[in-house]
Amino acid sequence: MEKQYIILPDFMYMRGHNDRFGKTCTEVHETNRAFLVDMSPLEILAISIKCIGYNLSGAIETSRDLLGDVYMCPILVNPIDRIVVFPTRTHKHEDTIWFNPFHIKRTRSFTLKTTVLLSNGSSILVPTKLSSFNTKLQNAEQLQDLTVGPPKHPVVFLLDPKKRKKGKKKQH
Repeated sequence: MEKQYIILPDFMYMRGHNDRFGKTCTEVHETNRAFLVDMSPLEILAISIKCIGYNLSGAIETSRDLLGDVYMCPILVNPIDRIVVFPTRTHKHEDTIWFNPFHIKRTRSFTLKTTVLLSNGSSILVPTKLSSFNTKLQNAEQLQDLTVGPPKHPVVFLLDPKKRKKGKKKQH
């Protein structure tokens, strides 16, 4: 068990977990490993945001200001690494799962639940309807676009200047 954890780009999702003494700790899944952390999910969020000079309540407030009064709003954890997370339920529930939308490759419906396919090839079944999950995912992606802009490697189209001139007539 790790004593502390800071959310980094390899972070895929986390959820609360009670240890054998009933203390809430966190099960963290990264692209190449899964482990327990001796902190609650909210403590992990708070310390991760604090490391870049902000605080959790400010991150929540900013998210609500940008997206409107979104229920279970996503949170910008790290603008430098473009990390946004969103919860499957309110943060008060022990079984809330916090996802990094960057690592979600596909979602599918499965008996009123959602199967989430992740970037490392693994999947997780979430007890949420597909439409509800996809709305939260879309809100997280919108927050990411509003706060840190489009992806680092946008698609760029170059126009061939020779072809452009053919369609224009010369004016004297």
